[in-house]
Amino acid sequence: MLKKRIVASLVVKEGVVVQSIGFDKYLPVGKPAIAVEFLTTWGIDEIVLLDISASRMRRGPDYEMIRNAAKKCFVPLTVGGGITEVGHIQDLMHCGSDKVSLNQSAIYQPGLITEAAEIFGNQCVVVSIDAVQTDKGYRVYDYISKTPLEISPADMAKKTEDLGAGEIFINSVDRDGSYRGYDMELIKSVCEKVSVPVIACGGAKNAGDMIKILKDTNISAACAGNFFHFTEHSVNTSKANIIKQVDVRLETFADYTDTDFDQDLRIRKKSDKVLEEMLYIRIEKEVI
Repeated sequence: MLKKRIVASLVVKEGVVVQSIGFDKYLPVGKPAIAVEFLTTWGIDEIVLLDISASRMRRGPDYEMIRNAAKKCFVPLTVGGGITEVGHIQDLMHCGSDKVSLNQSAIYQPGLITEAAEIFGNQCVVVSIDAVQTDKGYRVYDYISKTPLEISPADMAKKTEDLGAGEIFINSVDRDGSYRGYDMELIKSVCEKVSVPVIACGGAKNAGDMIKILKDTNISAACAGNFFHFTEHSVNTSKANIIKQVDVRLETFADYTDTDFDQDLRIRKKSDKVLEEMLYIRIEKEVI
């Protein structure tokens, strides 16, 4: 059985990684290459880098930014933003991208999904679906026009799978940056509709939310963005908690498996005795 994956989402706006809140507010975090290096070093399984400015500005992908980020990335890298033709995908592969994420093109140029899958293989094509709750139920959200569409996320996922998508990235607009946990009902509705791997995103506060979504749904990967940004070992500490209940990879040197956590899954202070032993290495006097 394949291990579940922990994925980081990096939202890039005008060349800067940002903390996204409700697809409406964006707080600057830093340079994409630095964020990628940090996440790679501390044990993330995959990175999804989404340039939300590209489609808004009606331009293609920022190849220089992707190339610089890819140099620091030693895990699978998915890139989205401004992809409207096969040539863009080919150029992104040359820049170091392993997969591409189609959002606007999946809605308005669905033929690109099939074309890309036939050329590069469906494992390379990820369809990103933004979802919002409406009076009619869940609906696909167009983040450019800021309007919900008539199609449900589950139906959109099934449609794109039939067109050749090899993976679905489902993101809750309502939960984005809220720290209220994943939208379980939304995620379950998508998982029940498709047979390809599903990545869930939007609302994660800590490892507890990831454990719940990984255990209670059929997703292949739990994704988070905001809470990974501000704590140096957040990936490691999350995995140290998750691995107790869900089979995930834990391959970094510092694994925190022997660490105590409080109810909010924050690291507890070790005893003074333990800290003293960690700080000093006692060397016994040599007896001749």
